[in-house]
Amino acid sequence: MLRGLRKASSNWLGKTIMAVVMGVLIISFGIWGIADIFRGFGQSTLAKIGHTDISAEQFRQLYSEKLQQIGRQFGRPLTTDQARAFGLDRQLLQQTIAEAALDEEARRLGLGQSDAETMRMIFNDPNFKGVNGVFDPGRFQAMIRQFGYSERRYVADQRRVSLRRQIAGTISAGLQPPNTLIDALSRFQNEARSIEYIKLDAAQAGTIDPPSPETLAGYFDDHKTLFRAPEYRKISFVVVNPEEVGKWTAVSDEDAKKLFELRRDKLGTPERREVSQIILPNAEEALAARNRIGSGLSFDDLAKERGLTPSDVDLGMIAKSEIIDPAVAGAAFSLPSGDVSQPVQGKFGVALVKIGKIEPGVEPTYESVASNLKKEIAADRARASVSDLRDKMEDERGGGASVVEAAQKLGLTPVTIDAVDRSGRLPGGQLVTNVPPGLDVVSQAFTSDVGVDNDPIQFNGGYVWYDVLGITPSRERPLDEVKDQVEARWRDDQITSRLRTKATEMVQKLDQGGSLADDAAGAGLKVEAASAFRRDGSPPGVPASVIAAAFRTAKDGAGQVAGAAAGEWIVFRVTDITVPPVDVASDEMKKLKETLLRGLTDEQVGQYVTKLESDIGVSINEAVFAQVTGANNN
Repeated sequence: MLRGLRKASSNWLGKTIMAVVMGVLIISFGIWGIADIFRGFGQSTLAKIGHTDISAEQFRQLYSEKLQQIGRQFGRPLTTDQARAFGLDRQLLQQTIAEAALDEEARRLGLGQSDAETMRMIFNDPNFKGVNGVFDPGRFQAMIRQFGYSERRYVADQRRVSLRRQIAGTISAGLQPPNTLIDALSRFQNEARSIEYIKLDAAQAGTIDPPSPETLAGYFDDHKTLFRAPEYRKISFVVVNPEEVGKWTAVSDEDAKKLFELRRDKLGTPERREVSQIILPNAEEALAARNRIGSGLSFDDLAKERGLTPSDVDLGMIAKSEIIDPAVAGAAFSLPSGDVSQPVQGKFGVALVKIGKIEPGVEPTYESVASNLKKEIAADRARASVSDLRDKMEDERGGGASVVEAAQKLGLTPVTIDAVDRSGRLPGGQLVTNVPPGLDVVSQAFTSDVGVDNDPIQFNGGYVWYDVLGITPSRERPLDEVKDQVEARWRDDQITSRLRTKATEMVQKLDQGGSLADDAAGAGLKVEAASAFRRDGSPPGVPASVIAAAFRTAKDGAGQVAGAAAGEWIVFRVTDITVPPVDVASDEMKKLKETLLRGLTDEQVGQYVTKLESDIGVSINEAVFAQVTGANNN
C-alpha cells in the first residue's frame, strides 16, 4: 500500500489528489476528533466479550498459528479455503470467545495464581523434561518457540489456563456417567461381526470399447468442471527465522569446541553408581559406626540396628549430578565398588556412604557432536539477527523494494515459484517442494493480489515476506487439451457402472437364498472371510467402507459397496454377530468411563460458558472476521 501511495503521488496530478485527500482527513479530525473513528467496533476490533476486546491482529495471529500447527501435523500447508471448509475459522473464534468469557469470570470472582505456582506447573510439565526427568530450560525454550510463544507470553497464558481450569473443575465436580449409558456404549463399541465377501474388479466389467467422438464430446460437456485448469499464481517469498538464518551463519571449530568443553558432562552418558547411605546424628556416632564396619559389621546390619529399611538407605543407581548433597556426591564418586566411606559431614547430618555396582560413563568425542553443536550455535546467533533483519526488510519494503529486491540487497535467499495453485501443486500436478513444511504462504498468496504490500507471516520464531508477481486465471480447457484424461475418466465410470449393476444382481440372488460361493464360482472369483472384527477394526484386505456397511446390515443379510481401489466393487454377506458381556472392571471399561466423563464435563462447561456469554454480552464484527479469515476474497 505504501509503495502504491508513493507511486500515485509521483506526478503533479497524483500530488494534487493526495493533498486534497490529506486536507479532508485533517479537517474531519478537527471537526469530529480522532476518537470518533473508534466508536463501536472500530476497524481493528473483531469481537467484544464484556469488557474484553479481541483485536483483528490478535485473532489473525492465533488463526495463522493454528493453521501452521495443523499444517505441520499433515506435513503440508492448510489453505484458508480448506480451513473454512472444515469450519476451523468459526471453531477458533468460538474457542477464543469462550476463553475470554472465562477470563472475565475469573476476574469477577477475584481468582488468582501466584508466580511461584505458575512456575511450579511449568517445571512439572512432562513435555519440558529432559532425558533425566528434570525440567530442561533449553527444551522449554525450543518447544514454546516452535508454537510461536515468547517466555513471557507463555507464562501469562498458562496462568489464564490454570484459572479457567479452576472454574471448569468446580463446575464439573461430582459428575459421573450413568451406568445405562456405559453399558449401551460398551455393547456398541465391542459388538463384533463376521462376513464373507468377494471382490469384483475391472476384469468382471468385460470389454469396454473406446468411446465414439460424439460420446466422448458429450461426456466432456457434462463434466467440464472436472477438467478445468485451476488458477495459478506466481509468488516470491523469503524466510527469515533462526533456522534459515542459521544456515547462512558459519561457526568455527574453535567456538564449537568451547561449547563442547562446557557441556562435556551433559553430552555424554554420565557414570552411574549404586549408592547407599546411613545418616547419623553426629560425628562421634558416625566414627564409632565406621570403626565397627571396619571390624566386620556389615553395612546392612548397621542399618537394621538403627531401624532403617532398604528404602531409607538405598539411593538407587544414580549419576553424581542427581545426588542433592554435594558432600555425599563427592564421597560416593571417589570410592571403589564395595567400599564404605569415612564419616561425611553433609547437609542433613553425618553420613556413611557405601558404593555397590558402578556403570562407567561414555565420554563423547568432539567429532561425534560437532555438527549439532555448530547448528545450535548458529541458531542462537541467528535469533539475535532475526529482529535486526526484520527491521531492515521492513525498511527496504517501505522504500518500495519488492521481496526479491529487498532479500538480495540484504544477502538473503528468496524463493520464486512460477506457477502454483491453491492446493500447493504445480501445473504438472506435483506438490511444491521448496516451501518449508507448515508454512501457509501459498494460501496467503491466494488471499492477496499483484502489487499488494502484504504483512509478513510469523513462522517458526521468525518472519516470511511474500509478493504475488502474477495471476493466471482459471480457464476451461478444450477437449483436445485433455482428451486422454477425459477418455480415462469415461472408461473408469463405465467400469464402475457395470460393476455396480453386477453387484446389485448378486445381492438380489443372495437375498432370495442364493449362495455367495455359487456366485463366486460362476464369476471365477474366490470367497474370502473376515471374522470377529469391531467397528473400529481393520481386518487385512477389508476396506473401511465394507466394515461400515457390514454394521448396517442384519445377520445373514447381504450388501455391496465400492472398494478401496479404483475399479473395485465388493459384495458381502454378514455371517455372524456377537455382543460380549460387559466387564465393568476391565481396563477398557475404565477408559470408556473416563472418555464419557470428559464428554460430560465438556458439555457441562460448554453450557456454563454459553450462559456466561449471554450474561456478559458478545458482539462479533463479521466484516473484520471475514477479512481476517479470507472469506471476503472469494
